[in-house]
Amino acid sequence: MDKQWSEKNKKMQALIAKEATFAEGIKVLLELRSDLFLQIESIVKTFPPAAFCQMPFGCGEANHKATLAWSMWHIFRIEDIVCHTLILRDKQVFVEGGWKQKAKSATITTGNELDEKAMVAFSKKLDIKAALDYCKAVMDSTNELLKKLQFSDLKKKFDAADRERLIKSKCVSDDESAAWLVDFWCGKNVKGLVQMPFSRHWIMHVEAVRRIKNKLCQQAKKGVDQIAYCGLSCDHCFLTAWCGSCRTVYNTCSFATCSPDGVCPNTACCKEKGLDGCYECDELYDCKKGFYSLGKDTNAIRAMALFIQKHGKKELLKVLDSLHKKKKFQKIQEVLGDDIEEGLKILEEWR
Repeated sequence: MDKQWSEKNKKMQALIAKEATFAEGIKVLLELRSDLFLQIESIVKTFPPAAFCQMPFGCGEANHKATLAWSMWHIFRIEDIVCHTLILRDKQVFVEGGWKQKAKSATITTGNELDEKAMVAFSKKLDIKAALDYCKAVMDSTNELLKKLQFSDLKKKFDAADRERLIKSKCVSDDESAAWLVDFWCGKNVKGLVQMPFSRHWIMHVEAVRRIKNKLCQQAKKGVDQIAYCGLSCDHCFLTAWCGSCRTVYNTCSFATCSPDGVCPNTACCKEKGLDGCYECDELYDCKKGFYSLGKDTNAIRAMALFIQKHGKKELLKVLDSLHKKKKFQKIQEVLGDDIEEGLKILEEWR
């Protein structure tokens, strides 16, 4: 489990256990949920549609043996059902918003019952952007419930009528792979539901989503030039484990994700000019486009591109291999500094 998420979750559980710290605990929970949702939102914004119906780990019971689309759907269908049908006893966000049609969903259930073939088929039809909007609507709705929740509400339990209402909603399949959820939820009190569907369940599946995402990126990188358009070596970048590089459709480079269309301006410029990379451009030294507009923060990358311009890609990779063997660093700026000439000098010394 992600250390920061785990620590926030433990802190939340400890705080909501006491009336004096309950409100603070809810605040921590809301922060945790926001952190986790950003992970999902980032993937939807940066990954191509085809990514959401892939199962890079194959089928099985583990959370990461699923698709990105199914994982999103599963998290928030469960939350919607538990929040509204069970706790609030009102209409689900799914029903109120007509999300079955909007998201082009083939099911109204949590998706537990879907086998590999059905999961892929479901994922291919799902409108991912609409599904994200549904997820956001569910999160906001549950957040409102959490903000209004009182310490005394945590002990509320559920009875046979609540169980029957869940069954009648048809939102949980009667298949044995899903039917157990009804008894599981009804066997908890409100505190138990806060600790599972509304928090830990998110962590489990968002971590699975990250594993799926990373695997897709690694698959996409096979056989692809790992020198980015800007001159950075993707194999030596601290993002390498979870970025597919700007030469694939699985680009999650930090600068690309900040760009409106998900394409780094340097990548767009090189493609427009028919260049293999910025290192083939005569305007490189004084360029202010995209990544290079950050000046001192990215001058180390510019130095790498200038080094390629003089010595070639293979020579840069040799130097970077040597640097990583001798020095511990995440970002190349930590070694090359923020001055172009100084960065070039260091690269030459390690050549």
